[in-house]
Amino acid sequence: MTRYDIHLIKPTRYDDDGYPLQWYRSLIPSNSLACVAGLVHDAIAREALGANVEPHVHIVDETHTMVDPDRMIARHRQGGGRTVVFLVGVQSNQFPRAVDIARPLRAAGIPVAIGGFHVSGCVSMLDEMPADLKEAQALGISFFTGEAEEGRIDEVLRDGFDDALKPIYDHLPDAPGLAGQPTPFLEADEIRRNISAYASLDLGRGCPFECSFCSIINVQGRKSRFRTPDDLEKIVRENAANGISRFFLTDDNFARNKNWEAFVDRLLLLRKQGLRVRMAVQVDAQAHKTPRFIEKLCAVGADQIFIGLENINPDNLESVKKRQNKIEDYRKTILAWKRYSVVIICGYIVGFPNDTRESIGRDIETLKRELAIDMIYLNYLTPLPGSEDHQRLTRQGVWMDPDMNRYDLSHRVTHHPVMSDAEWEGAYTDAHRAFYDWSHMRTIIRRMVAMKSTKRYTTLIRLVLYREAVRLESVAALEAGYGRIRRRRQRRPGLPLENPLVFYTRHWWRFVRSGATALVTYGRLYRFMVKTQRDPKRFDYVDDAIRPISEDNPEALIAATRATPISLKRQQRAAAAHADHHPPTEAASGTR
Repeated sequence: MTRYDIHLIKPTRYDDDGYPLQWYRSLIPSNSLACVAGLVHDAIAREALGANVEPHVHIVDETHTMVDPDRMIARHRQGGGRTVVFLVGVQSNQFPRAVDIARPLRAAGIPVAIGGFHVSGCVSMLDEMPADLKEAQALGISFFTGEAEEGRIDEVLRDGFDDALKPIYDHLPDAPGLAGQPTPFLEADEIRRNISAYASLDLGRGCPFECSFCSIINVQGRKSRFRTPDDLEKIVRENAANGISRFFLTDDNFARNKNWEAFVDRLLLLRKQGLRVRMAVQVDAQAHKTPRFIEKLCAVGADQIFIGLENINPDNLESVKKRQNKIEDYRKTILAWKRYSVVIICGYIVGFPNDTRESIGRDIETLKRELAIDMIYLNYLTPLPGSEDHQRLTRQGVWMDPDMNRYDLSHRVTHHPVMSDAEWEGAYTDAHRAFYDWSHMRTIIRRMVAMKSTKRYTTLIRLVLYREAVRLESVAALEAGYGRIRRRRQRRPGLPLENPLVFYTRHWWRFVRSGATALVTYGRLYRFMVKTQRDPKRFDYVDDAIRPISEDNPEALIAATRATPISLKRQQRAAAAHADHHPPTEAASGTR
């Protein structure tokens, strides 16, 4: 028997000081890591490596666990067997860190392969490989593009054992089916390194839309592919056996899954059998139009809903082909979800071509006033490798930041056609500060209590996370966690090794400051929530965002702050048509 060490590593990225972004407990589990782990274990169970191979699988998510290439090299040399390292699910902002992990491993003769959205996106959309991919290949790093189901992982595992990885395994042209394939699975110890112990799963891949800023459609394709209800039941039962009942559904838009009702019905059946789950789910702004979708999804335990609003300016949405979003429906869909006890998080992009610093500020105030969302996840408009935007700018020779580490949606990586770099960055900071100011967070709590939500502590914790991750650690909430970890000797190559006294003093000061600030924020919000809960008139609270839609409070009010000429014309036409049929009443005209 020959020992075969298979390392599956999900790398992190570097923070602004050049240290790997790590936490004692991270927030989001890696579905890519879970999927590949499931495929590798299935290949082992089928003896795809042969009967004389003794495989040992090591699974590491670097967002919460240290990756030590030197230790891996020492184990490889002492063990006398074979070793392969797969860097899994590598996004563009993680690619520099992935290469830095791979560099000493390749120097020691250990075969390394990188897969994920960066290599897949670049290969699928660019006319030639960019410099960072060429550099990686020069080191002898192999690439895997596309998806690894339908037994495609077997070839890579065997080639790794033989130290004969090919330069590239290109499976982009033929997306695999998902029905009956090995399902995502991580051991409970790995899952519990994430806050609240959420496992991950995907029930469908591919997206029919054409958003120009999105890389998913060019990596996973526009043809949707689905798992089966039996696959879902297997995932739930396997995790339940390990004490895991919370799931993050990574489908880009579960509302567009044609089999959604069959999946939900299976969860209802499992619920009757005592297998209850909680889920965080991503949907689009049109989900309320699917009959029974919201009602049934909430009935099976969906309580955190992520909606990609992206923007409230129709011209901005049109400019990036996000035509499926209709701003006139935004309040309707939010109120449809708010009939149930859910926390709503909305993605919002800053820096569309029509944006100015002033218009962004006005739109954020409109959003706060008109929509009962609980959290906002702010992004810069980013030309991600693999997207149509990145392809177009590359072909046009437009400047984009060459450091892939910054392509995390929280850093500006190109120039804006109207705003200066400073104005764009200031608009992003202003927007975050405005949404998470104390006045608006108190409004969110008032709405939550008035609508009798049972997700009060979830709301408070998420408010603290989304507010303070950006303010204290300069990272987006979805990259955040509890207990920031910095390792002095793992600083990004090219940056100096800091003096231990300086490094540890600053690190512990930041650690204490961040923890104390977060506790103070939570304490203030908690005290206000308790005060609101004790108010005898708490259920009388109402504002425009939670007032039922009517002629006096039409959903079209959200279009009132448009700033571009095209939008103004649309507003004028809409206003004239509305006035012909609904003359303003005194009460209506007095609300603005």
